[in-house]
Amino acid sequence: MTGLIVVLVIVVIVVLIILGMAIHVVTQYEMGVQFRFGRVIGTKKPGLAVIIPVVDRLTKVSLRIITMPIQSQGIITKDNVSVDISAVAYFRVIDAVKSVVAIENVYSAIDQIAQTTLRKVVGKHTLDEMLAETDVINADIRKILDVTTVDWGVEVTLVELKDIQLPETMKRAMAKQAEAEREKRAKIIAAEGESLAAAALGDASDTMMAHPLALQLRNLQTLIELGVDKNTTVVFPAPLMSTISELGAFLARESAAGAATGAAAAQPAVVGTATARRTPRTPTQSNQDNERKQS
Repeated sequence: MTGLIVVLVIVVIVVLIILGMAIHVVTQYEMGVQFRFGRVIGTKKPGLAVIIPVVDRLTKVSLRIITMPIQSQGIITKDNVSVDISAVAYFRVIDAVKSVVAIENVYSAIDQIAQTTLRKVVGKHTLDEMLAETDVINADIRKILDVTTVDWGVEVTLVELKDIQLPETMKRAMAKQAEAEREKRAKIIAAEGESLAAAALGDASDTMMAHPLALQLRNLQTLIELGVDKNTTVVFPAPLMSTISELGAFLARESAAGAATGAAAAQPAVVGTATARRTPRTPTQSNQDNERKQS
């Protein structure tokens, strides 16, 4: 009786082991590759997969996007500048059979090919191009990786340069260059402002030459602006004082000219009135006048 119980226990254990080997669960993000006597006979979709124990073997492959950091690489650019660059690559398996059959370890292979491709692509660009055209470098790396990994059943979805480390001497040189560039822009802007101001002053001087009083009025306006603050002491230079006197003389001449013009306009009317009131003289009165003049 005891021997029978032992046999039954052994049979149950063997059955459980066989069922464990025959029944597999493929998750939603996986694909199962089924081998029978070492040959691929098909794939298993997500769900419950049953295989023949010992005869069949099921290999599960993840179809999710995998993030793979590319370790920092010491690279010499086209203009002989040494930089350390690290990147990150995103890829996913699109053909589970190829990723298992065509290459032994697809993750290690992509890591190595990504490092060599990064070194080769960056080495074709100068430092300025590398800093300014990272999108172009990323696209070139991805294109090369796609051509290489398509035979492995892998698609590279994205490659991005993550960090660029420059030598300290190069950082200082770039800082000086940026500072000089900003100073150049500031001087150019200041020169343009001076040019516009000079042009405006030229136009103003032409206007003042055509109208002499405009300069005097401008001087007086400046004095008014200075006199807003009661604590301000204004010193009148000699040319300004002579200018003020000249302005007064000019106003006096203008007033005199205006008065003379009014008098000249009124004189013909007075002469006409006197002529109208004059009476005719007789011949006897004329002879008497002549005798008085002779005597």
